[in-house]
Amino acid sequence: MSAGAKATIHPLACVEDGAVVGAGCTVGPFCHVGPDVVLGENVHLMSHVVVIGRTTIGAGTRIFPSAVIGGQSQSIHHSIEGTTLEVGENCTIREGVTMNAGTKEYGGKTVVGNGNTFLAYSHVAHDCILGNHIILSNNVMLAGHVTVEDRAILGGGAAVHQFTRIGRHAFIGGLSAVAYDVIPYGMLNGNPGILGGLNVVGMSRAGVEKPVIHRVRRAYKSIFEGDGSIRENAAAIRGDYLDCPEAMHILDFIAADAERSLSSPKRRSKG
Repeated sequence: MSAGAKATIHPLACVEDGAVVGAGCTVGPFCHVGPDVVLGENVHLMSHVVVIGRTTIGAGTRIFPSAVIGGQSQSIHHSIEGTTLEVGENCTIREGVTMNAGTKEYGGKTVVGNGNTFLAYSHVAHDCILGNHIILSNNVMLAGHVTVEDRAILGGGAAVHQFTRIGRHAFIGGLSAVAYDVIPYGMLNGNPGILGGLNVVGMSRAGVEKPVIHRVRRAYKSIFEGDGSIRENAAAIRGDYLDCPEAMHILDFIAADAERSLSSPKRRSKG
């Protein structure tokens, strides 16, 4: 074990040889830190926390009791040799949260960005890619290969299908089933999940001005109420919104290659 200056390791904790514990870290009682783990500066493991595998925890992240971070993928079809989990800085990981490492066949990495909040018993599966300042409420379940962009919020008990993308500033209602991609700034509720418009409150809180919000609303209406498919409608209006980054986030998201169809205000996407 390599421990930085002023790191505090409780005598009832198990920190295996090979682990790197950064300066100012606190490892509480009954924690288990595996031999390939790297804890950045000022990481705080409260008690009964398990961090295993080839896992890196960024500086300032706090992990609450009974969380298991870096466990092997639960996929029964893919190999786990040499796979990793990277957790960014200043995350809050509450009680019972589980995060799994990636799978070899899909690049071998699960990546979690900075400033994220994971409430009790939420789950991040293998090969997920999460941006920054995301909130996963209690019992949110991300299947494998899910991408969540910056500042998305997922309500309690939401379940996200594998390979699904959730765009930036999207809002997913509690207990929703997310089977298809959710556009940036989109609001989705229900089981099956239905797109219910734009997350106007979130946009306002992010500092998006009202004229811009109105413009993005017009783009949304053209995309989802036009005569063509979602992608055809989005392509048709692209030139009208080149000077509007918020609308372009949506249009670029729709144009990107994806495994899943797009969520829409109707039960079946025309994407």
